[in-house]
Amino acid sequence: MNALLQNLRRELDRFVIGHDEVKEALLTAVVCREHIYLEGPPGTAKTRMAEIVARGSKLKFFFYQLHRDTRLTELLGDVVLERRILEDGQGETIHQRIEKGGILAADVCVLDDISRAPGEALNVLLRILNERSYAESNLPLMTAIATSNPHLDEYYNEPLDPACLDRFTIQLQVSGLIQSGDQEAARAVIERFASGTIEEVAAPTAHGTRADYDALYDELQKTQVGDRIKRALLEFLRVLVEHHGCDETNSLLTDRSFLVKAIKLLRGSAVLAGRGRVTVEDLAVLRWMTTFRVPADVRAEIPALIARIQREYGD
Repeated sequence: MNALLQNLRRELDRFVIGHDEVKEALLTAVVCREHIYLEGPPGTAKTRMAEIVARGSKLKFFFYQLHRDTRLTELLGDVVLERRILEDGQGETIHQRIEKGGILAADVCVLDDISRAPGEALNVLLRILNERSYAESNLPLMTAIATSNPHLDEYYNEPLDPACLDRFTIQLQVSGLIQSGDQEAARAVIERFASGTIEEVAAPTAHGTRADYDALYDELQKTQVGDRIKRALLEFLRVLVEHHGCDETNSLLTDRSFLVKAIKLLRGSAVLAGRGRVTVEDLAVLRWMTTFRVPADVRAEIPALIARIQREYGD
C-alpha cells in the first residue's frame, strides 16, 4: 500500500478498533475522489472515522452537522452585501455575494446527519457534490463523507431518495461491533478502555499534502484494466438485470455509476493493494455500490455473485 494511505490507515486503527470494511471504503473514496455515504445507528463510529480521515489527510477540511434549520450559507460561506454606485452616479444598488467557505473551500468535507438537512439546502448541496462547481467556479473538493442514522421513527429523519443517494458512489451500512458479532474487536475495545490507553480527545496526526494526493490520483488513472475485468463487470450487471430482475422500477443501475465510476473504484482498490493493474480481487468493491441501489433480497446475494464471478474470471 502507498505510504500515504498506510499512514491514514494507521490513524484509523489508532483511534477506532474493528470496522475494517468501512476503513477500506473510506480510503478507497479518498483515492478515487468519490463521495461516500455511511448509514448506521448512533455509537457505531461513523462520524469518528469520517473525521479521522478528514483531519488525518492534512487537507483542508470542513465538518458540519446538519439539522432541520440548516441554512445554505452555513454550508457555503459568509454572505457579503456590497453597495454599488450606478454608472450614471444617480443612485446605488445593493448586491449580495458569497465569500467562499465551508464546502466551497474544502478538499474533504464531512456532512454529519445529512438526511436531516432541509430540502432547499440539501438540493443545492447535492448539486454541488455532483458538479463540484459553484457559480461557474470549479471547487477543490475531492471527497465528501456523509453520515446518517437509519430511517427509523426513533431517529426522526427521512430517508434520502435513490437519486440523492446516487450522488454517493460508495454506500455502506455500518453496524456496531456487538451487532456484527466481531467478538475479537469488541474484546479489544474493552481491553483498551480498561487499560486506560484509549485516545478519545487527541487529534490524528496529519499526513501528506494536496500535491501528494494529486500524485496518488495520477497513479490511479494509470492503473490498467484488462479485458477480463471489463467482461467480469458486464457479467455482474447482466446477472443483476436478467437473473435478479433489477430494472428502473426497483433499482438504480445507472450508466454513470456502473460503467464509469465502477472502473474508478476497481482502480482504487488496486492502488490500495499496491498494484498497477486491476485483478478479480478488486471486484469486491462492487458490494459497496449496490448497498442501496438494489432491493434488499438482491443485496443479500451480492457476495455470492461476486465470489462466483471472481472464480470464473480469475487468472
